[in-house]
Amino acid sequence: MSTHQPFGAKRIALGVSGSIAAYKALELASTLTKAGALVDVLLSPSAQRFVTPLAFRSLTHRPVLTGVFDPDTPEAIEHVALAQAAEALVVAPATAHMLAKLAHGLADDPVSLLALATAAPVLVAPAMDAHMWEHPAVQANARTLTERGALVVGPAEGRLASGLTGRGRLEEPAVILGHLAGLLGRNGDMAGLTVVVSAGGTAEPVDPVRVLTNRSSGKMGYALAEVARDRGARVVLVSAPTALPALAGVELVPAATAAAMRDAVLAACKDADALVMAAAVADYRPTDPAGQKVKKERSSSLSLALERTEDILAATPRSLVRVGFAAESEDLAAHARSKLVSKALDLVVANDITEAGSGFGADENHVLLVGPQGDEQLDRMPKYQVAWAIWDRVAALLAKRG
Repeated sequence: MSTHQPFGAKRIALGVSGSIAAYKALELASTLTKAGALVDVLLSPSAQRFVTPLAFRSLTHRPVLTGVFDPDTPEAIEHVALAQAAEALVVAPATAHMLAKLAHGLADDPVSLLALATAAPVLVAPAMDAHMWEHPAVQANARTLTERGALVVGPAEGRLASGLTGRGRLEEPAVILGHLAGLLGRNGDMAGLTVVVSAGGTAEPVDPVRVLTNRSSGKMGYALAEVARDRGARVVLVSAPTALPALAGVELVPAATAAAMRDAVLAACKDADALVMAAAVADYRPTDPAGQKVKKERSSSLSLALERTEDILAATPRSLVRVGFAAESEDLAAHARSKLVSKALDLVVANDITEAGSGFGADENHVLLVGPQGDEQLDRMPKYQVAWAIWDRVAALLAKRG
């Protein structure tokens, strides 16, 4: 089984400038290294007042570049080789001073020097006081970097080191890494495509408090959106309520009910190439939801009148590559093939919901891919890997259509 990871064997240069937020760069370096990346860290002189080369070397198991003027330091000329080898440069945190140097082409420390020497894509994550970020000079520098093709991520809003609250916090490492995965994949095999993914279980209101829903966690749909982003596609994720964090670099459209999801999916499909309906959409909803909370009565039972919800896949354009999901408890292949034919789909992803550790709520899935040309049983594997296999099939279908 092939394993796909967005950072596996990637050569990432991580530039750190002097901010209290530099401690978060340690998490970035650690996470990237664990994901299989080769991380080369560059520290500005001011960054070394907050974090040490030893800390990064201990996490990455690689030399750390700290200067450019000491001829007795082997790493002093490493920026030349590193500039050619790096597949991306991440500057996190980027102070106001570092933003100015990057925007104006100054090069007096390892970070700014590499930024000038490399042709690799650049991600800049600013961190500073809110008033500094709002200053016209800083805003102009950020715009300059964006216009030159750099990806500026953040800053986020929250409590700052000064004690003030505002926009200036370094984005969380998970957000930075999500944007980095998209940056690395921008020339991937799905570049130029727009795909729509639905995720989660819809929640149909019974009254203002209660809903009819299902056990879907949304993990499969989110994995599909993540992989499509990592392969270069523009992704619209139409999501029912989940406990999952939003995916960086993915357009999120909330849709709590089947009706809301239908409207959102149809709107997104107008400009799309493919649709993967991974959401568990309710088949029925209360006919007449109560306007006030239904009180517990003396009666030991309660009856609800239900009506069918909209068939979202049936309403989508057949010009798209359309993929449906079938979560079944029996006769998996037969039910999946019936759905393939009745909805005229290009592919159905079927899984047995009775299998322990797979499907709803799990981090792994064990699926059967059912298409017009035959079936393919995949090994049980992480949902990210399952998503990769699904997009392989979709990409092949799109290529066949030209």
